[in-house]
Amino acid sequence: MEQVMDSRKHPHRRHLRCWQPAAALALLAPAATLAGDAPLPDKGDTAWLLTSTVLVILMTIPGLALFYGGMVRSKNVLSVLMQVFMTFCVMALLWAIYGYSLAFTAGNAFFGGFDRLFLAGMTVDSIAATFSKGVYVPEFAYFVFQLTFACITPCLVVGAFAERLKFGAVLAFLVFWFTFAYLPIAHMVWFWAGPDAYTDPAAAAAATGGAGFLFRKGALDFAGGTVVHINAGIAGLVGALFAGKRVGYGRAPMPPHNLPMVMIGTSLLWVGWFGFNVGSNLEANGLAAQVFANTLLATAAAALTWSGAEWLHRGTPTMLGAASGAVAGLVAITPACGWVGPMGAIVIGLVAGCVCLLAVTRLKAALGYDDSLDVFGVHCVGGILGALLTAVFCAPALGGTGVYDYVANAVAEYSIGTQFVSQLWSVGLTIVWSGLVSVAGYALVNATIGLRVSEDEEREGLDTVSHGESAYT
Repeated sequence: MEQVMDSRKHPHRRHLRCWQPAAALALLAPAATLAGDAPLPDKGDTAWLLTSTVLVILMTIPGLALFYGGMVRSKNVLSVLMQVFMTFCVMALLWAIYGYSLAFTAGNAFFGGFDRLFLAGMTVDSIAATFSKGVYVPEFAYFVFQLTFACITPCLVVGAFAERLKFGAVLAFLVFWFTFAYLPIAHMVWFWAGPDAYTDPAAAAAATGGAGFLFRKGALDFAGGTVVHINAGIAGLVGALFAGKRVGYGRAPMPPHNLPMVMIGTSLLWVGWFGFNVGSNLEANGLAAQVFANTLLATAAAALTWSGAEWLHRGTPTMLGAASGAVAGLVAITPACGWVGPMGAIVIGLVAGCVCLLAVTRLKAALGYDDSLDVFGVHCVGGILGALLTAVFCAPALGGTGVYDYVANAVAEYSIGTQFVSQLWSVGLTIVWSGLVSVAGYALVNATIGLRVSEDEEREGLDTVSHGESAYT
């Protein structure tokens, strides 16, 4: 009975299993199959998914790179840009070789299988399910869209230990973490059999039984609150603790060296995030438009809240605060964007602006860790907040979409308490899993090639030490 209930909790979700045409045909009516009427991808949905893919690339390179690069000191800006840029390149290749297969093919509750190893069997005719019965997109379109998520998530981790790690150590750790943290979490949250598998209660139970572990638990994560932000935020915190504090941290000022660069990077992140969130709907329809509105409103609310709190406390609102608030709002609305209404999105943004500000000021100071660019305080804390508030504002009574029963083809009865427990499962398991993998990864790299540059090299700056270049001449 629990599996049947879980199968009703995922309308318009990003959890899908990719099928080749022959497998997809098995889901059609026998008459259509015999007639050879294979399902054709919708061109509008395909065009939007490819556009969204470009937008997510934009939010990473150059968006995230500029956002991070502007916040470090001038002697380290190229090192951060290189870490983001090259991490993106490495993860793109790993995604094609084995990542996509381990995340989005059938395996067990925690890892996928090897059906798509080296993209075996994927052709221009391969199709992937969306969140409407009988609606598909090309599998290659889904593959490249998911590739951008697999690339940006490790890139986020870079900000936590910026200005003090060896370039090789960064890449080595992120390959390990991508393999053993990102891929299983993505599989656990986002892998399922697709809506056409849910024809009756027995079929629904069987389909859900083959889904990822957190999908079975009923976790809602529309665009990556757990898979991307909590996952990366925990890895960043563990990295900051392993690396130790920067030389002079707490004694010498370390202000951002280029705030205009931060503003440009933030703006590119915001624009690109529409691909991130709205593209996660996979279809160009009314819900996609609502996701767009939610993403816009939550971000604006969070930026205003953070700036307003600064204004009251410091006497002046800062550009860095406005940018940080905007990113906090983007993070918090990510898991909720397809489940809540516009008013719920605004509330999530308002709360995120306050909570994340407290995390990067009071919590960080109290615990004494050196998270260089506040990856934990913004991404992990914001992701947790968004994931939990999803359970609240998904309720139809509060303007949310509710959850859909694909067997009954109607919105199911909704319980905030039940969904909150499912969200706790998702948040808790992601924290523990990513935390343990991160500890193992950093320890392995530290024991082999070493994590941190020497104190003299750190004082000189990683741009010249690691890359033999200078950002400014």
